Amino acid sequence: MSLKQAELSKWPGYVAAAWGLLFAVPSFVWATGNTFGAQSTVSPPLVKLAQDRVPWFVAVLVITGLLKVFGAVIGVSLTRPLGRWLSRAMVLCGGGAAILLTWHGGLFVVQGVLVKTGAFAVEPTALVNWYLYLWGPWFIAGGLAFAGAAALYLRRSDDRRTLTRYGAVGALGALALSIAALATGLG
Repeated sequence: MSLKQAELSKWPGYVAAAWGLLFAVPSFVWATGNTFGAQSTVSPPLVKLAQDRVPWFVAVLVITGLLKVFGAVIGVSLTRPLGRWLSRAMVLCGGGAAILLTWHGGLFVVQGVLVKTGAFAVEPTALVNWYLYLWGPWFIAGGLAFAGAAALYLRRSDDRRTLTRYGAVGALGALALSIAALATGLG
């Protein structure tokens, strides 16, 4: 692999890192009670929880913000060679993030399409466009960035077989977690 190819193969990891950092900002801002950007793009009950600074919801916002920053660390980590155990952990997390984000965004898009076609009704309907055209694609873009970063990391690795198993475990674990959250009404 030439130096130019090696550098080009890093861009998905950097995109995943930028995605994580950009997406962390609203979580931290909303945790302060400032709902800039949330009032018209997020479910009103969630906006109210942020505005009222409900302690458990503030904690959720801070934790999700920290997870998004950790996602940025994963993205950058997938751009360079790492030790055996750290490589496995980053590929496991990268595979999990890829599935979790793509699945979540896909659910937003599918629900939006169902509402737009009249097959499903939700209130308030004004939010449907935000979830269909902004949040859904945003999550999918993040998922694809993590998928690309993990795949290119695997491609550059001498231990592809083992790392592929770790990525698959992360992906399947994230899918199981997402399905369980959806089935219980949490996601």
